[in-house]
Amino acid sequence: MSSPVAVTFLGGLGEIGRNMATIEVDGRLAIVDVGVLFPDAEHLGVDLILPDWSWLAGRVDDIDAIFLTHGHLDHIGALPYLLRDLAEAARDDEFTLPVYGTRLTLAFVEAILEEWPDLPAPELEVVEPGDLVEEGAFTVEAIQVSHSIPDGVAYAFRTPHGMIVHTGDFKLDQTPIDGRPTDLAHFARLGDEGVDLLLADSTGADMPGHVPSERTVGRNVRDHIMHADGLVVVASFASHVHRIQQVLDAAIAAGRRPVFVGRSMVRNMGIASELDYLDFDTDLAVEPKDIERYDRSELIVISTGSQGEPFSALSLMGAGEHKHLEVGEGDTVILASSLIPGNEQAVYRSINNLSRRGCKIVHKGVAPVHVSGHASREELVLFHNVVEPEYVVPVHGEHRHLRAHGEIAELTGCLPEHVLICEDGDRVLLTDGHVTRGEGVPTSHVYIDGLLDDVGPALLRDRKRIGEDGICICIVAIDTHEGAKVGDTIVTQKGVVFHGTEEDILEGAKKAVDRELDGLGRAKYEDPQVIQRHVVQALGRFWRTETGRRPFILPVVQDL
Repeated sequence: MSSPVAVTFLGGLGEIGRNMATIEVDGRLAIVDVGVLFPDAEHLGVDLILPDWSWLAGRVDDIDAIFLTHGHLDHIGALPYLLRDLAEAARDDEFTLPVYGTRLTLAFVEAILEEWPDLPAPELEVVEPGDLVEEGAFTVEAIQVSHSIPDGVAYAFRTPHGMIVHTGDFKLDQTPIDGRPTDLAHFARLGDEGVDLLLADSTGADMPGHVPSERTVGRNVRDHIMHADGLVVVASFASHVHRIQQVLDAAIAAGRRPVFVGRSMVRNMGIASELDYLDFDTDLAVEPKDIERYDRSELIVISTGSQGEPFSALSLMGAGEHKHLEVGEGDTVILASSLIPGNEQAVYRSINNLSRRGCKIVHKGVAPVHVSGHASREELVLFHNVVEPEYVVPVHGEHRHLRAHGEIAELTGCLPEHVLICEDGDRVLLTDGHVTRGEGVPTSHVYIDGLLDDVGPALLRDRKRIGEDGICICIVAIDTHEGAKVGDTIVTQKGVVFHGTEEDILEGAKKAVDRELDGLGRAKYEDPQVIQRHVVQALGRFWRTETGRRPFILPVVQDL
């Protein structure tokens, strides 16, 4: 009997984003999705959050392939970072892996990789729904699913110990824009064959009822566009090709020409049009720099920024800082998107800024201009009844979503002990059709700040503390040979709240440091780090006594 098949979760369980898992068969590894998580207000200065794949560093030679379910960044955005780190771990500048995905998914991957010119190009392998892939130890079948981006697939892994199905993100829209609904007949055939372990999208598990068809959004957006007088701005995810197609159709019906704004929007719509996923006359498009040549009622701006990103096109319009576009009285702004948890404050700030400028704002809270891309409760009930899995691990969702999905699995016939609610770092083992929990792997969040990798949670804690309590900097010069302090102590601060004048408070802080250091023996001065600790202790006591708070204290000890 071969060793158990192991599924290890590296991201996407307990959060919306960072989706990544590995499946291990006879010592060989397949990776499913490599996504990013976008930071919220807590992650001060952080640009991206990645899965922690350090566990894979010592097993580079065991990886057979990467399988991508669809082209959203929370499923593909971390791929270049992973490929770079694996090449470094392999100590091979030419290291590469086969990466499987559908045409549109891989086209988006190629666009991302263009920004990484020094990275060895992976072997991009196009799969179509129904394809059977043989790669290393893996036999994998692709199944068509409907989502909020075209060309999504689920994967069925046939292993020596049973079948594992990973749905990716999906919903059961029976009238999708591209005419390609989730292939329930295919899933039913897999169910008849026997699905031993189902890893299924949970994001909509706590939403009752059924998700309306994407076509309903098109009708509602069209109504608002047809009744608008001034400029119309529609903000949406740059990957939502079906949504943009409906906006373009409505624009043509209203006699308006499209203006694509935002780097990712321009890039993605160009890719979708080139691959025939988007149908419109590109000659009608107007460049943002040429917008003043047209009457505002003749144009519709299709923009990024639906999540209130600070430097997105829509946020800049709201702040009156966009270099080509101004919005104001008589203009209509349609936010045709969901509100990602954690982005609420940024989105409402953007809405308020646009309202302050006189725009009419249409969003999901006041009009049906968005539908989810994830199966809701009743759709998941139907899906489970079709697939009839023996074991279920809910994936892709916050903990409330995972729990709600677990309840659905039990409701549709799974034994309670066959529903495993997992977290990032957990591992489950499939042995001859039976699933048990295995020993997990170390995992955490990897924070990307500009060009710096993994700045770590300690840095975020320091930034948060500086933001809340301010910073105090103390410069002390010592002579380690003489064992004494040299010259005057310098103390300064930024952002600390105190009574009296700054001159008096800093003089008091300086005296507190001097008293502390003057009481130290000569031997203490042999180690600058010891002096640093005493500076921090003295200033900590001083600020606590004077203000009731303790700012971030940065000691600078110079050995002269």
